[in-house]
Amino acid sequence: MAVNLPLIQASDLHPVAGIRVGIAQAGVRKANRDDLTVMLLPEGASVAGVFTTNRFCAAPVQICQEVLATTRSGVRALVINTGNANAGTGTEGMAAARACCTRLADELSKSGFAISASQVLPFSTGVIMEPLPVERVMAGMPAAIENLKSNTGENNWYRAAHAIMTTDTQAKAKSVQVTIDGHVVTITGISKGAGMIRPNMATMLGYIATDANIDADVLQAMTSDIANASFNRISVDGDTSTNDSFMVMASCASAMPRITGLQATSAMAFKAALLQVAQYLAHSIVRDGEGATKFITLTIDGGRTTEECLKAGYAIAHSPLVKTAFFASDPNLGRILAAVGYAGITDLDQNKIDLYLDNVCVAKNGGRHPDYQEADGQRVMKQSEITVRVNLGRGSVSDTVWTCDLSHEYVTINADYRS
Repeated sequence: MAVNLPLIQASDLHPVAGIRVGIAQAGVRKANRDDLTVMLLPEGASVAGVFTTNRFCAAPVQICQEVLATTRSGVRALVINTGNANAGTGTEGMAAARACCTRLADELSKSGFAISASQVLPFSTGVIMEPLPVERVMAGMPAAIENLKSNTGENNWYRAAHAIMTTDTQAKAKSVQVTIDGHVVTITGISKGAGMIRPNMATMLGYIATDANIDADVLQAMTSDIANASFNRISVDGDTSTNDSFMVMASCASAMPRITGLQATSAMAFKAALLQVAQYLAHSIVRDGEGATKFITLTIDGGRTTEECLKAGYAIAHSPLVKTAFFASDPNLGRILAAVGYAGITDLDQNKIDLYLDNVCVAKNGGRHPDYQEADGQRVMKQSEITVRVNLGRGSVSDTVWTCDLSHEYVTINADYRS
């Protein structure tokens, strides 16, 4: 069960003018479940994306990168399947992904939306190294298109949030509205992910849609920054996936003055709202981490650079010894100091390190604080939400990573993943 993650309701999510979403049951892996999503964008929409750094990236990721390298304002449609990752599938996987783009373009054109295959972005999530069941995906497209053409098409985000799930226990979505230059701007996002989660990026798909009027290059710059402050600051198990994709799509349907640069007041207000949605979705992934029982905020202070703060944060976040101690509510906190020690900060002075659990000072100047009582540490460890703060005593830079504990259930879920 997800850690303090509220169940979303359809009424929580605002429709985004100009963007329509269609859902269908294609039977990609399991029967009788929504597993195919089609998003239709208007002409002139701005699109930005950030993708996995895994060199074994899936065929859909490669195609998305190819398309966005040539245009960020010509994309008209996205097709998303769950149940199969189409990764580790070689040239056949690339051909399958391209065939899906071609078929979707054909089906949309039949329905009066004239687009080409080169304007379609494909996405997949699920089991790696199994052939994509192309015929099932294609067979589901007409139903998805009929669904997006219906009256619910602009307000289909709730169903889409469920359709992209794999091992998630809850759908993840967030919607905000902000007034910019006198105009109400809508931002609605959905994401999926629960395991194989670590920075750069994770087994996650994230889609944020907005009606903001913004240049595509500006949107890409914002998206990269926002990814680094949200999806690239989370870890469940330290595994970097093959399929991670984070997309931001602006229909430009708002009557607001167009955002053409990063420094304008309107740009900063929009970016702040976008970050709010992205961080909520990223935190939701950690809260719903496979088998997670605790949500842990790791703040590293006193660093010389962001890089070394993140090294320390990720070392803690990825340590099985630390994560299992949190699961057991066992204040075996020397494990945290050990992780900081092997994080790769070569000239680290252990005699300057302080460690806190919430407001409990556990270690001061590299050693156990004389007033620290294990009962205080255990009291914090029993909480479902915990903040760990490490001061490196080296400078003024700070950064934060979010993670969860590691439970028996994580092993069970991943041992049975394909069954």
